[in-house]
Amino acid sequence: MHFNFTIGDFIVWLIIALIGGFIGEMIARRRAPDGILGATIIGFIGMIIVVGLLGLHFSNDVYIGGAPLLTSLLVAAVFVALWSGLAYRRVYRPSYERYYHRRGSYVRRPRRRRRFF
Repeated sequence: MHFNFTIGDFIVWLIIALIGGFIGEMIARRRAPDGILGATIIGFIGMIIVVGLLGLHFSNDVYIGGAPLLTSLLVAAVFVALWSGLAYRRVYRPSYERYYHRRGSYVRRPRRRRRFF
């Protein structure tokens, strides 16, 4: 399979990767490393691997700029969601909350009131 890749195709793929990266961040419920730029890069790499190199796509998929739209969005979203899930810990953990209070500020955690009766 011969794969021609023009500047117009590159821009379309970047836009699809941007949309897929945003969807992947929404699925993972957390930000990807380096924000939306990192999500776009990871989505683009995922699209290159799955659609460009492996040539996988859904049948009857709509092609925009040489890229199958639904397959590319799905691949970019899944790659970004996996990357976001593996790269960052959860923001809220109940067991960690007693040690974490306004990290990075000068405000101390309020003292616990101890009641003996």
